[in-house]
Amino acid sequence: MAGIGSSRIPYGTRARESCAMRCIGLIGGMSYHSTTDYYTGINAAVAAARGGHHSAPLLLSSLDFADVRRFQEAGDWEGAGRLLAGHAALLERAGAEAIVICTNLMHKVAPQVAERVGVPLLHIVDAVAAQARRLGLNSLGILGARWTMTEPFYGDRLAVSGVTPVRASAADVALTDAIIFDELTRGVVTGSSRAALQGVVGRLGEAGADGVLLGCTELPQILDAASSPLPVVDSTLAHVRAAAAFVLGEEPAALPG
Repeated sequence: MAGIGSSRIPYGTRARESCAMRCIGLIGGMSYHSTTDYYTGINAAVAAARGGHHSAPLLLSSLDFADVRRFQEAGDWEGAGRLLAGHAALLERAGAEAIVICTNLMHKVAPQVAERVGVPLLHIVDAVAAQARRLGLNSLGILGARWTMTEPFYGDRLAVSGVTPVRASAADVALTDAIIFDELTRGVVTGSSRAALQGVVGRLGEAGADGVLLGCTELPQILDAASSPLPVVDSTLAHVRAAAAFVLGEEPAALPG
């Protein structure tokens, strides 16, 4: 983003003056495959709501996922938080009126990011919980990277929002994590891995889940409502809906579709 730190709120001001929409800053690249879904989805929702030639005022800071992955593998969440927070600050200076982290797992460092900026951070778990309530789901089996599936930063926030998290077995956590990082983040989708994940979802249902959370933004590449044994909450779509609602100054439930 050329000139991103050169002035204060130039782009967001123009966006408000021209079409009365608010500008969102996207932290993407984790991986770029799902970031394209955010960009396309937010613009499609705004176009559907406003019609004509309208699209969303967006700023994108796309990270090198290899750098992020090294922080993850080393367990250096402090370093990862500094990296994302720095990009959030750049986006705010460029005119972003809210920040969206385009991944589930990196919400592990959401508190560090939120502390660095003076604009709202639209948290993915809040969007997921809202979508689950809209669908009448009281409990969700969590499918995602191993940290998302096992650590409290995700499940506890879900529970506070009134949706009970259901955890997978250690074997299913390892299986899901391997499929995500060995295949999906590289754009590889296979039938055998889809069948394996369908088995994980089935076992989450046996453990008491009403539905399954696709709690990694790469998972929609391989699972969707048609292929899942349980009702699906797609975290990417839920987060996109919340982001588009912010752009439009509306509630997510008011959007078409």
